[in-house]
Amino acid sequence: MNEPGRPPSSDSSPAHRSPLSRWLLRPLMLVLGACTALALSLAVLAVIALAVAYPQLPNLDGLTDYRPKLPMRVYSADGVLLGEFGEERRRFMPIAQTPKVMQDAVLAIEDARFYQHGGVDYLGVLRAGLANFGEAKSQGASTITMQVARNFYLSSEKTFTRKLYEILLALKIERQLSKERILELYMNQIYLGQRAYGFAAASETYFGKTLDKVSVAEAAMLAGLPKAPSAYNPIANPRRATIRQQYIIERMLDGGFITQAQYEEAKREQLHYRTPQDVAVHAEYVAETARQLMFSRYGEEAYTRGFNVQLTLHADDQRAAYQALRRGLLDYERRQVYRGPEAYVNLPADPKELDLRIAEALNEHPDNDDLRAAVVLEASPRKVVAVLQSGESITVTGDGLKPVASGLSDKAAAQKQIRRGAVVRAIKGARDNWTLTQLPEVEGAFVALDPRDGSVRALVGGFDWRKNKFNHVTQAWRQPGSSFKPFIYSAALEKGFTPATVVNDAPLFFDAGTTGSQPWEPKNYDGTFDGPMTLRRALAKSKNMVSIRVLQHVGTHTAQQWVTRFGFEAERHPAYLTMALGAGSVTPMEMASAYGVFANGGHLLNPVLIRRITDADGRVLHDSPPQALAEDNRVISARNAFVMDSLLQEITRSGTAAKAQATLKRPDLYGKTGTTNDAMDAWFAGFQPSLVAVVWIGYDQPRKLGDRETGGGLALPVWIEFMGRALRSVPVQEMEPPPGVVNLGGEWYYEEYAHGEGVRGVGLGDGAPSQGQSPGAAPTPAEEERNSILDLFRR
Repeated sequence: MNEPGRPPSSDSSPAHRSPLSRWLLRPLMLVLGACTALALSLAVLAVIALAVAYPQLPNLDGLTDYRPKLPMRVYSADGVLLGEFGEERRRFMPIAQTPKVMQDAVLAIEDARFYQHGGVDYLGVLRAGLANFGEAKSQGASTITMQVARNFYLSSEKTFTRKLYEILLALKIERQLSKERILELYMNQIYLGQRAYGFAAASETYFGKTLDKVSVAEAAMLAGLPKAPSAYNPIANPRRATIRQQYIIERMLDGGFITQAQYEEAKREQLHYRTPQDVAVHAEYVAETARQLMFSRYGEEAYTRGFNVQLTLHADDQRAAYQALRRGLLDYERRQVYRGPEAYVNLPADPKELDLRIAEALNEHPDNDDLRAAVVLEASPRKVVAVLQSGESITVTGDGLKPVASGLSDKAAAQKQIRRGAVVRAIKGARDNWTLTQLPEVEGAFVALDPRDGSVRALVGGFDWRKNKFNHVTQAWRQPGSSFKPFIYSAALEKGFTPATVVNDAPLFFDAGTTGSQPWEPKNYDGTFDGPMTLRRALAKSKNMVSIRVLQHVGTHTAQQWVTRFGFEAERHPAYLTMALGAGSVTPMEMASAYGVFANGGHLLNPVLIRRITDADGRVLHDSPPQALAEDNRVISARNAFVMDSLLQEITRSGTAAKAQATLKRPDLYGKTGTTNDAMDAWFAGFQPSLVAVVWIGYDQPRKLGDRETGGGLALPVWIEFMGRALRSVPVQEMEPPPGVVNLGGEWYYEEYAHGEGVRGVGLGDGAPSQGQSPGAAPTPAEEERNSILDLFRR
């Protein structure tokens, strides 16, 4: 004890400590002792692990000889990506080509001391441990090397043993691989959501751009994905993803990866994400065709070896074909009866809940390219107000309501009425005016070939790939109607017919004994008969009676064998007179190839879609040089092709396709319209010497397109729109006459038939007056022309 008046003793021995001090010191000593024991235990375990586990670690062949599963990519001839096939979207990018801003963003958030540690960041572990002390949410301390070890060799379970193996494997990786190689592996292997593996693939998936074009803000958004790709997906969870992106931008500034100016710019930047409507070129059908061809050749390896498939088509042609066919089908749909809204939604009265309910409803009715889905807020015969998936409100009035007028009537059936909550379709016009319409039920096909080498220039297999994956270009067997007549006429030229041969357009009747089944009384499309006319005029006006008489004269079996020269299958075109009206079966691709024979002077070339195949290393595995026009692929004579071209040119000048030359203002256009019986199929097949294109429109389950719908009214406008774009810079090129033909009086003949030889007339004894002609009435100019032709043959 201290004596009175003396200062307190400074003795700090345990005997002199206060009870409180002794109470605090004892637990602390216990904790320190436990920590020391734990450290010693961990050290012993580490030594044991190094001695036992390290030798058992897997070898690193998978890293040193890294061969990722690379998808197959399909490109246009001008290098535009058209499709990608494989379980994993991946684009391997060497670290030397990876932009620095992307590397910096990843290092800033994942492993800022990557170039300082040896695989395990002990400072990071200590920092994470301190940060986690007393917190419910833990902070990780895995380095990029440890993540590479985990991604390639270990499971994702959180156990002490797995973490120990991860550390040991990271140390082994650091001993055998350079830092650059480790970072390269990480940035190409990591999963980043939306089936994208690696940052190069993620950049294309989320932003629709290559990695070398990303900004600081975009790099920060991508760098936030590895932690939890689903949670930080900027498309599915934009708010959460943005919070993390902003944090990464701050980390990039703190770590010295960006300047203050770059930081401020990145903070302000509004990001724009790729949506299904942002597809540069709609080539889903043609890409799928390429995939099937590749799979038939390489099997499952087609999806993992990183094949690059270059097609023959050009992006501009494909884009023009897609837009032309789509516009044609939508224009047709506007003329159809409105079938009613796609669905009805119960909308809440509370405006705060309205947007969410509309967004949920439209998730089940996604936009179809420019055909947008919308929920109606108010509707009347004069005005409709609706909201799009984007939240934009649109107002439709006037002509924009005509296609759905029946749905706005008070008398409309409940299931067809447009009212509040109705899900409808809207499309924006050139002047930003909106029109209400509906998703087409009708289908179509478009294919274009280069007749000089058979290369496919454009292919659109239907209205929408997501809606119907059936490729109507290659899979739809349909009746060609009158578009098949030129092949019958081609056979007739070899039987002595000339463009000046006169054939009677008069009624025909075949009894059951003749047809072998039931009576047949064919008709012309307009129901009239014009009497005798030249072969040229008959084809231009698409006269059915003339075609039947021509086929009768040629012979059905002869004609059946002749059409096989153009690539058609004989069994699909039975040897009956109905063949003259196109009652057989063809595909649009077949028709394009066949019309190419007329376009190139008589050669049948196989359609070519794939030009070149290379592997992931750029080695050429397949190279298909352009086909040449040679005698071994000649199927008809040059003069036959030339005379047929002359007849087909007349159709686009003055016949059923006269709108072609009138619209495009060029004479080097050739083709034939086609409308089948009861207007179930509408066709136009035509060409310019450097380009063949075929359009088909019809329903999958055949039914009438409409009493007034024809190939000239439905298919021809699509063809004209495409050709207008595709031939914009192509000079006029008319066919040159080959040896063996002569021109007399403005008409072309085979030399041997130029002076009256050959077939001069057919069916002139069974003529009948045109409908509407009164006996004894003064002859019309057309009748005078016909009578003069008859007089010529009576002499």
